[in-house]
Amino acid sequence: MVIVTTIRQEVLTLPVAPPGPDNPLPALRPLDEVHRIDDRDKEGLPHDMARQIGHAPLRGLLPVRVRDGYGRARETRRIDALVLENDRLRATVLPGLGGRIASLLHKPTGRELLYRNPVFQPANFALNGAWFSGGIEWNIGATGHTTLSCAPLHAAAVPAPDGGEMLRLWEWERLRDLPFQVDLWLPDGSDFLHVGVRIRNPHDRPVPAYWWSNIAVPEERRVLAPASEAYHFGYERRLRRVPVPAYDGADRTYPLNSTYAADYFYEVPDGRRRWIAALDEAGDGLVQTSTDVLRGRKLFVWGAGPGGRRWQEWLTEPGTGGYCEIQAGLARTQLEHVRLEAESEVAWLESYGPLSAPPPDGEWDTAVRRTEERLEAALPRAAVDAAHAAWRPYADAEPGEPLATGSGWGGLEVLRSGWKLPGTPFTAATMGPAQEPWRELLRSGSFPEPERPGPPGDSLVAPHWRDLLETAPATALAEYHLGVAQWHAGDRAQAVRSWERALELARWRWPSLRCLAVADQEAGHHERAADRYAEAFDDLCRERREDEERTAAGAALGREAIEALLRAGRTADARAVWDRLDPATRERGRFRLLEAELLLAEGRSEQARAVFDAGFEVADLREGDERIGRVWHRTGGGELPARYDFRMRPEPS
Repeated sequence: MVIVTTIRQEVLTLPVAPPGPDNPLPALRPLDEVHRIDDRDKEGLPHDMARQIGHAPLRGLLPVRVRDGYGRARETRRIDALVLENDRLRATVLPGLGGRIASLLHKPTGRELLYRNPVFQPANFALNGAWFSGGIEWNIGATGHTTLSCAPLHAAAVPAPDGGEMLRLWEWERLRDLPFQVDLWLPDGSDFLHVGVRIRNPHDRPVPAYWWSNIAVPEERRVLAPASEAYHFGYERRLRRVPVPAYDGADRTYPLNSTYAADYFYEVPDGRRRWIAALDEAGDGLVQTSTDVLRGRKLFVWGAGPGGRRWQEWLTEPGTGGYCEIQAGLARTQLEHVRLEAESEVAWLESYGPLSAPPPDGEWDTAVRRTEERLEAALPRAAVDAAHAAWRPYADAEPGEPLATGSGWGGLEVLRSGWKLPGTPFTAATMGPAQEPWRELLRSGSFPEPERPGPPGDSLVAPHWRDLLETAPATALAEYHLGVAQWHAGDRAQAVRSWERALELARWRWPSLRCLAVADQEAGHHERAADRYAEAFDDLCRERREDEERTAAGAALGREAIEALLRAGRTADARAVWDRLDPATRERGRFRLLEAELLLAEGRSEQARAVFDAGFEVADLREGDERIGRVWHRTGGGELPARYDFRMRPEPS
């Protein structure tokens, strides 16, 4: 009996730490992005690489919100999944979590080809915060893990080139305002999952584009790629060209041979087939290959040092093995963005599947050659090109009934622009309360005022929305959102003037006061910023309501206010804010760390040390953040306890 490819809905049950509410404060501050290098490291780089490293790096997160409302407490919950299956492979996809492929099972051998995380635990690794480890993720937008890591995508079945069905995922990427799609095609009888990806630029101007497919695999592997050199990037923020496989006295193609977290971007020669594999000692594992447009290949390792081990524990549950990531992207490195011309698109095809090759130990060139020969036998390079050619006419195929629904932002943009985007319908039916004020602005030219107190809602910052706000009647909310858009555009003086006008008109003043406080901080006026933060928090406390949105606003504004007041040396005022925080907020790990800093400012180092002794977990600890260690040493020093050791780089010499 022939088993044809099927797509079905399923539910996974696993321990889940809920993502929680988004931070309601607009992300006005520059990104604290670790993937940046000094200009000195650009010297001697290939010309195109140096140009792309300097091309349109992301300066901020707007209009996207920060996702930092999650904790560390997990409870058993159900997560919607879509399963794509033939007689050889079973792919489990999470459309509500960025379209992540959580599992890729090879049915004849029973082998899981990916690192499959047994829990859902958000951590602060995405550009906007919440991200989780495991599986295959689709990173679009800018250097880093996509803002869609924990966000829903649209999903539906579409016709496949072989007469069956594919699973299409699509969304509107908001950092660069680009629609994209991911088509998962599993031909009948195939050991390889084909993934067709398309990014479109519907604008009348060039836009910077970014893509990396990240594949988590068990770390007890050797990672192979057709390269003899790589660009090494560590959390010291230095980019170095190094030999492959051995560098600094160790074979770095074995993930556990590194002490600290690091990236190795392989320099795959022009004309060479693009592929990367992670094989166990017997030669079995996963291989990823693609058409040539997806040129980059990378290995990410956590390292065997205490910081890397701690992060691995942090992202899952005790007893789970560690992982590394093999990756594929549009450029040599993730420090680069490529130019996507006006009214154009870029598309390619990737293939994922099992590989059995000779044991990969021993001499590098021999191991690479043997692995590539087995790949060519299992999936010829010409077959990948042919699959890409077969898929391209189907990229515009209209989806069937929705299997999952993403955001309404694409629907709003299509309503505004009238763009025709065959294959990726962004309809008005997908829009909801977040888009409704902006839809009203389009319809009437006026931005509606809210009927009750609360955060102002999402701000839109693209030039066309800024133009509409500039011509709208001057209400408190219109001026507030205009200020956010002007700030994003780099017109800070105009932004300040807009927020000052909003203050004159506003019934609830704290949102604009907070924006003005950030502007003061960025300009170096820390005393005035402290004044405005204190006033903003006072104003927020006058709102007599208790709900999730109000609690999130109180936590976000309270944290910023305390930090600003401590910086200005106003310890008593910082304590006054602390005392008015919600009790549950004060118990969160981020605020326990903040309490230790407040106690230190008050001269109570023993009590600050007691906070550490009692134990806390900063759920939203940022990748590369060394704040815990710095505060620990201020409390009296000594060896940093293992539970607080998240160091991702050597101690500075």
